[in-house]
Amino acid sequence: MPYLLRDSKPRPPPLPREARATHSSGKAYKELKQDCLRRGSLFEDPDFPASDASLFFSEKPPVPFLWKRPGDIVKDPKFILGGATRTDICQGDLGDCWLLAAIASLTLNEKTLARVVPLDQNFGPDYAGIFHFQFWQHNEWLDVVIDDRLPTFKGRLVFLHSAEHNEFWSALLEKAYAKLNGSYEALKGGSTIEAMEDFTGGVGEMYEVKKAPDNFYEILEKALKRCSMVGCSIDTSSAAESEAKTPFGLIKGHAYSVTGIDEVSYRGQKVRLIRIRNPWGQVEWNGPWSDNSLEWRLVSPPEQKRLSQTALDDGEFWMKFEDFKVHFDKVEICNLTPDALEDSTAHKWEVTIHEGSWVRGSTAGGCRNFLDTFWTNPQIKMHLTETDDGQDDCTFIAALMQKDRRKLRKFGAEMLSIGYSIYESPGGDGHLNKDFFRYHASKARSKTYINLREVSNRFKLPPGDYILVPTTFEPHQEADFCLRIFSEKKLCAGETSCFTILINVFLWLMLQPPNPTPSPQATEETEEEKQFRALFEQISGEVSRFAQLLLSYCCPFSEKDIKFKKLSLISCRNIISLMDVSFQISTCEAKQILNIINIFLQFDSDKSGSMSSYELRSALKAAGYQLNNYLLQLIVLRYSDEQFQIEFDDFLNCLIRLENASRVFQALSVKNKEFINLNIGEV
Repeated sequence: MPYLLRDSKPRPPPLPREARATHSSGKAYKELKQDCLRRGSLFEDPDFPASDASLFFSEKPPVPFLWKRPGDIVKDPKFILGGATRTDICQGDLGDCWLLAAIASLTLNEKTLARVVPLDQNFGPDYAGIFHFQFWQHNEWLDVVIDDRLPTFKGRLVFLHSAEHNEFWSALLEKAYAKLNGSYEALKGGSTIEAMEDFTGGVGEMYEVKKAPDNFYEILEKALKRCSMVGCSIDTSSAAESEAKTPFGLIKGHAYSVTGIDEVSYRGQKVRLIRIRNPWGQVEWNGPWSDNSLEWRLVSPPEQKRLSQTALDDGEFWMKFEDFKVHFDKVEICNLTPDALEDSTAHKWEVTIHEGSWVRGSTAGGCRNFLDTFWTNPQIKMHLTETDDGQDDCTFIAALMQKDRRKLRKFGAEMLSIGYSIYESPGGDGHLNKDFFRYHASKARSKTYINLREVSNRFKLPPGDYILVPTTFEPHQEADFCLRIFSEKKLCAGETSCFTILINVFLWLMLQPPNPTPSPQATEETEEEKQFRALFEQISGEVSRFAQLLLSYCCPFSEKDIKFKKLSLISCRNIISLMDVSFQISTCEAKQILNIINIFLQFDSDKSGSMSSYELRSALKAAGYQLNNYLLQLIVLRYSDEQFQIEFDDFLNCLIRLENASRVFQALSVKNKEFINLNIGEV
């Protein structure tokens, strides 16, 4: 599938109030609801119907599920009952504990919760069977509309539900998130940080608890004070250990949420505690400081009240921080972006966002192990100027996200292993070539290539210019990506390549479709049609022969120098287009054609008559053209074959079209400078 982008200029983070309506009708939530109220009917969502297709894509339901509205399940349904709290999240028969842990953390931040779950919804007089939720997706907030038909079995909800059987906000939120990702099955398995980011637009960091820094307690304390969302889990060594219960009541391979961290006075000393929640709503830690442990008897009632300590089997429990480090393996922290923070929060991140693509044959170069193609990956230039307060270095977080992979599961797409490297820039604006990466080591890089939706790491580097290269592990793997750079201070960043021609004119010329091949005649041609066809073929042949003679005259070469098939009619026309109106060709144009051949011979190293499409950027640069990734991808998709090869005929055609486009650009720049200034891309 093609992965072509809008232009990849850095963008500011979106404002949350700008959530885009996503319903296929083009109508927003309020308009859809008013339509239902006017008709006196309950909303039925055609985009996510009450059918098996919305449940699973690789299997059938194990039992027949019935889709019911909340009013058909209980007598007095409520959207939110007594406030949305972490106890409203109880897991059903779907392996999405990672999502539930994120929802539990979401309830700890009222402002963030109110954006994801608009609180003005209810089952009151204006009820119309329609609800909506807002999620962040790749630099954009989306408003997802659903109807309230939910899958049930024997009158009970099959999936996520609240401990209060007449409360439905969490079940409806899960349905909206399933719609966003294509089906309920698409939610099976995942990382808590993924859902946390979709609820906040924040950026995730992952810590291995056993290797965490000495100030790890302070890091978690600071994160929770900043309203960051925090999750944790225990690793498994095999599939058989998944959701296995330890002797201490903890579940392996299961996503928990961290809901609090504090200190308590115990026997004259301060003890550091951490509060964890199991999204199942039950099954808790049974070691020291668990709900009914002896330790709590020596803690004063006011202290217990301050810590909201209760001896209920509700899935939430306290444990000693040292025990937490022993029993848990991973912690995920979602740092909120400026738009997600309270106005009173002192710390705010500066955020820069880039969108790009890895496209086979042009920008899907793979990791540094594949040196021949690694340099063809997108290259993002970073300019670090302002150091941290009282420090010599600049702190930033680089987060690389692959887009829509969960949604594409039903088409066979899986998460790719992704990562990035950061190099000190030698200066200049051009795309760095293979030799640079052959002789220069990276200054920083992501910890590992991993098949998660997002890879992020925190760095400290001296002020200066750097190049960040985002890649998949293997070459030729296609995906869209979103790169976000969070910095303590302002950071300038942009793509290294630039436009050297007018983008509007270039795209028009590049995307002009070739003349269609005449289809076989359904009926016998008339005599007039036969004469016309013969005339057409004669003229076409004359054009081709004339162009071939012109090519030979301008640039004599032998078959030993270059191998190519017969020139296409399009290429012949393009050669002739270099002439002036009097059908004269100057020495300049002749040298230009010779230059095209010499460049092709330079990159056709095996003299096969074709060159690798990954070398096209260098070949175009040798011809005097530096194009950004978007235009390069267009050219490769137009001119390369399935083996990422570009034949001489196509290369000749491409270069002449570029020359003609640049001529148009130069003419326009003379006639209308204001038009140029309005339409030129990155220069």
